[in-house]
Amino acid sequence: MKSTLLTLFVTLSIIFTSNSQTSALKSSMERGEEIYTDFCISCHLPNGKGVEKVYPPLANSDYLLKNREASIKAIKFGMQGEITVNGKKYNSVMAPLGLSDDEVADIMNYITNSWGNKNDKIVTEAEVSKVKK
Repeated sequence: MKSTLLTLFVTLSIIFTSNSQTSALKSSMERGEEIYTDFCISCHLPNGKGVEKVYPPLANSDYLLKNREASIKAIKFGMQGEITVNGKKYNSVMAPLGLSDDEVADIMNYITNSWGNKNDKIVTEAEVSKVKK
């Protein structure tokens, strides 16, 4: 009886935690899409494909998913210098956007779960706040 109750409790805890994270991610992505539309869409385009040889793609981006902290840092502080995305080199300047840590987290959750990208680990405001220049 005790093991059955324990199993039920553990199962329900897992389901609740999973649903809670799914709900939090969904809400974050909705906010991130709005911020993306305001700040990012002119360079990276509505489909996330960017502009070849100028602005790197976010769609199906190996860089975005393999370089989580560098991606957060780029959104938070801007970036310049060469990067390689999906085997192509880009050397442009991305100006700082002046976003808060929670807005950076929302954009990261949106772009890492859109256009063929899949990120199971939600980006949080606390994680973004730890990323320094």
